Amino acid sequence: MMKKPLALALTALSAYAGLTSAQTLEEVVVVASPIRDSQQAAIDAKRDAYNVIDVISADTIGRFPDQNLADSLGRAPGLAIERDQGQARYINLRGTPFRYTSIAFDGIDVPGAENGRIPRFDSFPSVITRKIEINKAVTPDMTAEAVAGHINIETFSPFDKEGFGFDADLGMGEQKLGGGDVEKQALRLSYSTDEFGVLAFSSSNSRDQITDNREYDLARSATGDLVVNELDFRSYKVRREDSADGFHLEYRPSNAISRLFVSSLNSEFLDFEERNQYVFDFASIAPQQGLRGTAPALVNRLLEDGIYDNSTDTITFGVDAGFADWDVEFRVNQTDTTFNTLLPIPYSRAAVTLATYDMSSETNPIVTLAQPLNTLAYAITLTLDVQSELDISADQYKLDAKRDITLAGKPSELKVGLQSDTREGRGYVFIQELAGFVPGDFDFNAYDTGKAWQSNTTNSIGGTYFNNTSLRKALAQGGYIGVAPVPTENKIAIDEDIFSAYAMISTDMSWGNMVYGVRLEKTDYTSAGLVEGEQVSVSDDMMHVLPSLHLNFDLAQDQKLRLSATSGVNRPTYGEWRAAAAVSVADKTITGGNPSLDVEEAMGLDVSYEWYFAPASMFSVGGFYRSIDNVIYTDTKLVDAGIYLASATGEKWEFSGAVNGKDGELSGLEINLIAALGELSPALDGFGVSGNITMLDSEFTGLNGETYGLPGTSDLIYNASVYFEKFGVSARVNYQYRDQWISPIESPDEIWGEQERVDLSLQYQLPMDLNGATVTIYANGNNLTDETDVRYAGNRTINQSESYGEHYTLGFRINY
Repeated sequence: MMKKPLALALTALSAYAGLTSAQTLEEVVVVASPIRDSQQAAIDAKRDAYNVIDVISADTIGRFPDQNLADSLGRAPGLAIERDQGQARYINLRGTPFRYTSIAFDGIDVPGAENGRIPRFDSFPSVITRKIEINKAVTPDMTAEAVAGHINIETFSPFDKEGFGFDADLGMGEQKLGGGDVEKQALRLSYSTDEFGVLAFSSSNSRDQITDNREYDLARSATGDLVVNELDFRSYKVRREDSADGFHLEYRPSNAISRLFVSSLNSEFLDFEERNQYVFDFASIAPQQGLRGTAPALVNRLLEDGIYDNSTDTITFGVDAGFADWDVEFRVNQTDTTFNTLLPIPYSRAAVTLATYDMSSETNPIVTLAQPLNTLAYAITLTLDVQSELDISADQYKLDAKRDITLAGKPSELKVGLQSDTREGRGYVFIQELAGFVPGDFDFNAYDTGKAWQSNTTNSIGGTYFNNTSLRKALAQGGYIGVAPVPTENKIAIDEDIFSAYAMISTDMSWGNMVYGVRLEKTDYTSAGLVEGEQVSVSDDMMHVLPSLHLNFDLAQDQKLRLSATSGVNRPTYGEWRAAAAVSVADKTITGGNPSLDVEEAMGLDVSYEWYFAPASMFSVGGFYRSIDNVIYTDTKLVDAGIYLASATGEKWEFSGAVNGKDGELSGLEINLIAALGELSPALDGFGVSGNITMLDSEFTGLNGETYGLPGTSDLIYNASVYFEKFGVSARVNYQYRDQWISPIESPDEIWGEQERVDLSLQYQLPMDLNGATVTIYANGNNLTDETDVRYAGNRTINQSESYGEHYTLGFRINY
């Protein structure tokens, strides 16, 4: 959304406010509600649920300095964030791989844009969200593709406010490292009568930043001394944009059809990245031993100007109706996702110089050269083509029906449903290929701006920024940047049909409530590819019977005990399930996709005690366990080569890629406290606290019999926040911590170090009433302690450190 639409909308609001008297607003969960009321709404939703669930309300999201939904989710119990260059991107729900969590918008499941299974939460701005439901123990009416849980994002409805509604948010700020601009804009308009409602929204966020990065290739000698193979200095100039727009049009007639609607959501995340990189390679001449040393090194230079793009476009048509004693809901949805990467990189190789290094500070390595950096003579310059592409088209038809019944004399509700999902994935996994040659007389230094890198660490090499965009255009104009052909072994062509049916009953008992039922999911898939010029097509089908049981005991008026037994599945990502592979007939090896990969299957147990000890307050403690069979990870094994080459049927060749392990287990303990302190003591009126801690453990057995941890599992996760809200002032400080974990994105033997964040939000609601409109000004601060994120290699030496500085935003909101 651009600034002009926001200005026009403000003008329209002023005109409307001048003609209309103040209207009565129905405040359910709206952005303008106080922290305490929003907290109470989330607690009520949790208390009334039939399963183990956590809820985040819209106002809680709005009163934190959230840049996207990943930030919002990261404060819930058992959820941890994985970041990229400081920005929240992925969610590890209860310490599991990203793909173990499914995502839905208003109850409609959507495929993860990344690899068909992995949700990218950085493409969803938090402003679109009315409420987030984090279902940790799924019921039969939810997709079974939720080993860890199912996240339902409820968007706003035009009937949330009576009559005309208007919400606007405009913010500006700065990313401290590099002084990059931060911009935030959002607009939501709605109008409703008793029968008709329309809502439209638009949102955009952008951030310019510098990312200060160092990467390493280190080892240890037999005596334990540090061995330096490579030191890699990088400075990224990044512009990230996320945007979303959509509408909701609804009609509520007073007859058998109670609701007709159409809604849409289009969201996109763009990452424009310029990378200035120098790699100092000691090992190619002689690895260096010790914390300090001087030796000749080969120097490689990479000057990237690229883009990452992912998007989700979804539209839903819905009908709610009553037939006899049945309430029926019918939905038709069409969703398209894209996940594309394009990184052309001029790659200058093998300059030789004398370099002195100092590794006494592992996050601030020092390298000094015997000559200025811009005088190095490179032996050759090539261009690399790094790219990926995945487009998914998904159609869903969903029918749910429920009615009240009496079962064994107990009031009950019967709910049944059918669902059909048809998905088609086309594209290819990451490639990195040589795509061109740059002649030696090309003047790279003409594109050197001479501006020194902006960094938190020491720019000891004297790095300066190139104008990478102009350089790329000049190289392209000269025909030196090419597009490499996509290797056939990287291509993805998957068709997937999932048919689901379920039945569940909720029965009220004298002691509480029980929910029990079963979900059936039948999967048919075809994975096609080309191997050694031969067409390969692997098809299979499978049926999963997935029962669940939820017992909800009312121990007292303010206490609940929940017990749940659930089951679920996780299908391989499209990259893992692809039929394409590279083979070596001479070596009898295969590298690539595994179309015969088994689906992961899980059984789970949950127990949760909840004490609602005061208004807007609660304490809960819960334990959970998951057993996971057919755990997917990367390894080597012997397979029947006939899957890929008909001529090699019956022969056992060595396959490298995604395989199935066994005996996966995940267990944990969650403790959560939310307290409006003013309800406990008048002296603390306006103050509140919240905190949660999760302790986790996971493992699975690989093909070699060794035990590994599940990617994404931190042994310890905790969050804490303190707020004050009174006299129109709202202030909240939040702290997040997660222990070290294996990243599913990186190599399975690489471990991210512990991470922590401190964020602050300050808001003041102006003491004026503009015919029902309120104005709030705010100041947000992210990463106030300027953390450095660190990653370690399998040999437990550091292999990456990265920092990006603090992030500040000032702005205002108007709510009517």
